[in-house]
Amino acid sequence: MSIRAPRKGENYELSVDLNSEYRDKRKDAIKRVIASMTVGKDVSGLFPDVLKNMQTEDLEQKKLVYLYLMNYAKTQPELVILAVNTFVKDSEDPNPLVRALAIRTMGCLRAEKIIDYLCDPLQRALRDDNPYVRKTAALCVAKLYDLKPELVIENGFLDQLHDMISDSNPMVVANTVAALTDIHIAATSNQPTDTTSNPAVFSITSAVLNKLLIALNECSEWGRVAILNALARYEAQDDKESEHICERVVPQFQHVNGSVVLAAMKVIMIHIRNVRRDDLVKQLIRKMAPPLVTLLSSPPEVQWVALRNINLLLQKRSDLLSNEMRVFFCKYNDPLYVKIEKLDIMVRLASDNNVDALLSELKEYSSEVDVDFVRKSIKAIGQTAISIESAAERCVNVLLELINTRVSYVVQEGVVVMKDIFRKYPSTYEGVIPTLCANLEELDEPEAKASLIWIIGEYAEKIDNADELLGIFVDSFTEESYQVQLQTLTAVVKLFLKKPDSSQGVVQRVLNTATKDCDSPDVRDRAYIYWRLLSTDPGAAKAVVLAHRPPISIPRTTVSPALLEELLGEISSLASVYHKPAQTFVGHGRVGADSVQRQGSEISDAQKALQTVVAGQQAENLLDFGEDPAQDGQPSGLAATQILPSTPAAANFLSGTSANPLDDLVSIFGSMGTEVVGAGSAAALSQTSMSVSSPFDFGGLSAPSSQPTQNAQPQEDLLGLF
Repeated sequence: MSIRAPRKGENYELSVDLNSEYRDKRKDAIKRVIASMTVGKDVSGLFPDVLKNMQTEDLEQKKLVYLYLMNYAKTQPELVILAVNTFVKDSEDPNPLVRALAIRTMGCLRAEKIIDYLCDPLQRALRDDNPYVRKTAALCVAKLYDLKPELVIENGFLDQLHDMISDSNPMVVANTVAALTDIHIAATSNQPTDTTSNPAVFSITSAVLNKLLIALNECSEWGRVAILNALARYEAQDDKESEHICERVVPQFQHVNGSVVLAAMKVIMIHIRNVRRDDLVKQLIRKMAPPLVTLLSSPPEVQWVALRNINLLLQKRSDLLSNEMRVFFCKYNDPLYVKIEKLDIMVRLASDNNVDALLSELKEYSSEVDVDFVRKSIKAIGQTAISIESAAERCVNVLLELINTRVSYVVQEGVVVMKDIFRKYPSTYEGVIPTLCANLEELDEPEAKASLIWIIGEYAEKIDNADELLGIFVDSFTEESYQVQLQTLTAVVKLFLKKPDSSQGVVQRVLNTATKDCDSPDVRDRAYIYWRLLSTDPGAAKAVVLAHRPPISIPRTTVSPALLEELLGEISSLASVYHKPAQTFVGHGRVGADSVQRQGSEISDAQKALQTVVAGQQAENLLDFGEDPAQDGQPSGLAATQILPSTPAAANFLSGTSANPLDDLVSIFGSMGTEVVGAGSAAALSQTSMSVSSPFDFGGLSAPSSQPTQNAQPQEDLLGLF
């Protein structure tokens, strides 16, 4: 029950006014109650007083009371029953607005106790003479299905909805389609396996198709969106039917609402797959360009949504906007997110015919003040060079002009882009290498440094002072990022393989530093591999390090072909904006995806931990290249966890009741074969010492000796190995 307001304060004054004998005073009080409710104040205590004002001839006051009821029906379910008689009475009112309002409100209350009273008024409303009442009742059926599906099926509401598709009023048809679609989505998401026998499934037949196409041009904009989404689901029987659908939908391209335009695009892109006449396909593609261009004159947010969808359409139909490059040129007041999307689309539209205009525009962008935008613009120049071979030289000249500006971030991004151009066109633009090397001191970002190091290593035989340039990075090797360290290591080895006489010292230094002083396991491992390759077989080292690499290319699509087809069927929705399937970010899909990933593994986390530690006991030294067979009869994986001693620690750990899981894990294995573990530790360490300290002789180089700093103790526990 509701708690009465105290006899003072704002709620008490409202309560007094709600019970006033004057109509205007009561109406004014209801408005103040709604205003308080809108700003978040709790006025649920006034529920009985507001309810008394429900029976009135004033339509505005009735709407306000209904709005209050919808807001507080969940918190006051007992008192909502008191309003049922008024709802039923209003559903028979001579005024169609009142009848529709009563049905709409009853559907929105979402209170279990009122659902049973909704069926009879809803039956009457679905057969009402006024189309406004019928279209409101159609949506109410979908809301009722969401609350109690079996009630909708038992009362035959679904059959009535299917009959209403033949209604003479297009708005009724549109709302009916929207309701049936919502019910269809709810039914198929709950029971995706068996949809043929489910009465809630909305299957579109040829007869239904014709009725939808007739209603399409005469309903409101949101009704058109609902019908177009239904048409996108329809599977055409043959190519003639697909052509017919496309021809009937094309006029929607001229609609002022962007959502209708994109929904029409979706229908065309789906049904154009079945059209076999090339002339019709070209005609449809040509007609799609003007409405897409028109969308770019919208506000920035709408513009960005349009650009994301255009990006998706271009991945499927690259000729869609081939003559419209200039409309994507960035304006000075465009937000950054719009500019970046436009850049991506401009690169997609680049061709021999428009590349000069594009390069001129990108060069202009590279002098902007926004650093992120400048970097993206320079990257776009590189992408243009890679995708259009005939324009590559012009792109390189533009990049050189930008690098000569000596602006730090421009130079660094330019070096990164030049590295990609060298990978696409090897041994073509070697004349720019001196310019790049001259800007060595300007580089302070890891990616730019790594790119220049790669260029120096790749063309080491053509750079006279390559050993000096790489020596700069070798001197500061331990201070550089891992990315730069890895690239330096590879570049120095390339230099040694190309100029063995002059680079023995630098390769010795970098290998010593990488194996002794570097704390990155990736860098150390690569250094050991290079060392062993160079010591055992320099020919093999050349084959590996100097192997021919295929030229890079820019993929035409950013998503897989199958996903692209799926996303084209989701145009005008969030999926086409994010370029991800809806189930990856909407509602139950995320939970479902996680649960699917978990289905494959029935092993508990505790058992996985034990399995990992047991595997660690049996793991051999990574540097031991011997082929000693494993001990026979030793269980591995999950089987190995079954032989653990049944200690209290093990029981606690596996049951999840452990106070300190790490201590229990150590204690489980501390008592299990201590001598074996100790012996294994000493053996592993001695093998490591022998493997690393063996001499490698190539050109007077010797390998570093890596002696363990302290001997393994027999009683050393498992974690001591690491």
